[in-house]
Amino acid sequence: MKNMEGQKVPNVTFKTRVGDAWRDLTTDELFKGQKVVVFALPGAFTPTCSSSHLPRYNELAPVLKENGVDRIVCLSVNDTFVMNEWQKDQKAENITFVPDGCGTFTEGMGMLVDKADLGFGKRSWRYSMLVNDGVVEKMFIEPEKEGDPFEVSDADTMLNYINPSAAKPKAVTIFTKPGCGHCARAKSTLEKAGLSYEEIVLGSDATYRSLRAVAGALTAPQVFIDGQRIGGADELEKHLAAA
Repeated sequence: MKNMEGQKVPNVTFKTRVGDAWRDLTTDELFKGQKVVVFALPGAFTPTCSSSHLPRYNELAPVLKENGVDRIVCLSVNDTFVMNEWQKDQKAENITFVPDGCGTFTEGMGMLVDKADLGFGKRSWRYSMLVNDGVVEKMFIEPEKEGDPFEVSDADTMLNYINPSAAKPKAVTIFTKPGCGHCARAKSTLEKAGLSYEEIVLGSDATYRSLRAVAGALTAPQVFIDGQRIGGADELEKHLAAA
């Protein structure tokens, strides 16, 4: 793989779809006069990309922006319709999705690889980079080995490069059930405290078994912060008041 540190990004026009209209998006619009984090991946809706790579960048986007990043770009050799649907599916409102449908930008970066063995055709190797005013400052390129390695292009590695002492958001999960007033109160408490959260809505034997397995309880809400069980709405309020 080609390391482009110190060089300008390729000059490319991306074909995007905004609403019902086509819109050309140039690399100047994306990068000129801005500090931009780019993470590129093999394909929308694929396992590692959907479960790890994209969600963590979306989660850490506010922290990256607090540390001087103007824009965070997810780039893949997919068409704009696929990228738009993936953004909706992932609820990734903090990320700019860029479709490199013909692989022009990716080829210019030296990152176009053949994944014909998977039926994908030409796709991007997985990497991330920090771009300052169109010039690549830093690249994190996954090692050249079989499969789809995901070791260095993650959001945490990028944030650690930009600011090793940056405070990362707490990992918050809340188990809720429909129509539960205490659940609504717990979510409101988290929101007022500025804590984003993952909500797991109980509604099947499987989810109730999961709750019992991790919390030893079947009542909702149950809140977990950074792996620690806090409990219900009352316990959450006490925990945050004491923090």
